[in-house]
Amino acid sequence: MTSSLTFTPPAIPSHDEPDWSQVTCIPVKGCDSPLVPTSLGPSCLKVYPAYARLGIPGAVNECLVRRAVYQRLLQAARALPEGLSLVVMDGWRPWRVQQYLFETLYQSLKTHDPSLCEAQLLARTREFVSLPSRDPDAPSPHLTGGAVDVTICDADGLLLEMGTLFDEATPESHADYFERHPPGVDTPQAAARDNRRLLYHVMTQAGFTNLPSEWWHFDFGDQLWAWYRGEPEALFGPAEMDSIESLWKRSLQ
Repeated sequence: MTSSLTFTPPAIPSHDEPDWSQVTCIPVKGCDSPLVPTSLGPSCLKVYPAYARLGIPGAVNECLVRRAVYQRLLQAARALPEGLSLVVMDGWRPWRVQQYLFETLYQSLKTHDPSLCEAQLLARTREFVSLPSRDPDAPSPHLTGGAVDVTICDADGLLLEMGTLFDEATPESHADYFERHPPGVDTPQAAARDNRRLLYHVMTQAGFTNLPSEWWHFDFGDQLWAWYRGEPEALFGPAEMDSIESLWKRSLQ
């Protein structure tokens, strides 16, 4: 599906891949901001919990994010042209889901190319899935509630053309791919380029940073966000979804 844009957004700038050895050294402030559901938002914000719909073990049927992230998602959604909505496909991610995604991509890459050594396999896997970590000083971005996976749909709920599917682990998924490989005029790739540009700019103008290898992945407040913005510290460490047991324990203290 193509968009009905009457203008061409600016090009997506190229950024280096994150140096995870530096990213995970950024101090974590540990802001006590709660996780909130995105499914209660206005019509400009749609929610499609992709991993729960795929039946991935441990996935929750909701897209939870930190409150500050939710507010910025609304800002981005309201900046879209009339008739378009922001679609949230993933936010806070349980460690079990992070581990599943990492292991399945690692094994898929290993099967596809047995010549890859361990270091190459890890690097290729981390291009699209970060290491599963609950370490308070180096959590996986999605475990903090600061990372979100988003796209755009039209008024009929049809997703705009982005050039690849969500979570497609190919070079074409890099946000700037169509900037570096200019498509022909009036082609699906040209529409994908413009749609990626629109998504990138409404999200970054709302305060998010983008993971260069994934057009759909944006961060606010986690270590990845701090690294790309040059912030001295990250706002969010690991988060956990509240349970009825923890609620009872707090109420009885």
